[in-house]
Amino acid sequence: MDNNFVDYVKICCRSGKGGSGSTHLHRDILTAFGGPDGGDGGRGGHIILRGNKQFWTLIHLKYRKHIKATEGGSGGSSNKSGKEGEDQILDVPLGTIARDEETGEVVCEITEEGQEFIIVPGGRGGLGNTHFKSSTHQTPRYAQPGEPGRMEWKILELKVLADVGLVGFPNAGKSTLLSVVSAAKPEIANYAFTTLTPNLGIVSYRDYKSFVMADIPGIIEGASEGKGLGTRFLRHIERNSSLLFIVSCQSPNIYEEYKILLNELKEYNPELLDKQRILGISQCDTIDEELINELEKDLNKRMKGKFKIPYIFFSAQSGFNIMQLKDMLWKQLN
Repeated sequence: MDNNFVDYVKICCRSGKGGSGSTHLHRDILTAFGGPDGGDGGRGGHIILRGNKQFWTLIHLKYRKHIKATEGGSGGSSNKSGKEGEDQILDVPLGTIARDEETGEVVCEITEEGQEFIIVPGGRGGLGNTHFKSSTHQTPRYAQPGEPGRMEWKILELKVLADVGLVGFPNAGKSTLLSVVSAAKPEIANYAFTTLTPNLGIVSYRDYKSFVMADIPGIIEGASEGKGLGTRFLRHIERNSSLLFIVSCQSPNIYEEYKILLNELKEYNPELLDKQRILGISQCDTIDEELINELEKDLNKRMKGKFKIPYIFFSAQSGFNIMQLKDMLWKQLN
């Protein structure tokens, strides 16, 4: 089990206070009573998220609960501005969403390499006394203080970015398929909920091409209401561009099982039904050709209208139809 996959963290972000403006009045050997020349204070440091495709998980932030940027420097004489506070830049995997902890509102979504977003801005520096000079007030002896920094709790959530998401009940053979078509080593056992975190695998295809496949933990009926492992995993499906539904050929009713899975997705987020779908009927090394033909006839009869999707019988154990399955997925992705 990969305990290093962390897809949810809560962090306390404290941006830097702005530096205060200067009240300095110009003085030198020749000038005893010069005008104001106080510079502005520097802004406080921001807290910034930055997309980094080298990262797959949020584990590096799990034990860094408090993120603090530094204060801006005060303004100086001769209109010198204060130094800006140092920003705190947090590298996050692509697919990270930041929410405000209090309101639950989405602050930003990081989907591209190098994309940066200020999640908590530093306080602005105060204006120096130069700004307050007027024809009637030649030597103002006041300046603005810097704005205070802000302390805000943010929730970072990761939605896995993959080309193909595997959707199915526990034990349908999703992990086995992933272990066969990619170098991923998901934990595989014959009990429900072996996969507790999404496993990602790079699937190599013809001519050195490849695509990313994510084994998303098994849905059970009622996942959209939070049963089983619930909505925590459904969120990963939102990001996959194509969905491969896996139903075991041992299922008492392949078509009904597919419809239940579809319904769970619809309850959670109806937009998921706009994604392209393929139905893979797994574990076909356990049945003979005759039975496959019968199941095929039954599916052709029942799949009508909006429920009609391409399907394929395969076996990850014996390799039956695995290349054909990759072909179908590739065609759909491109």
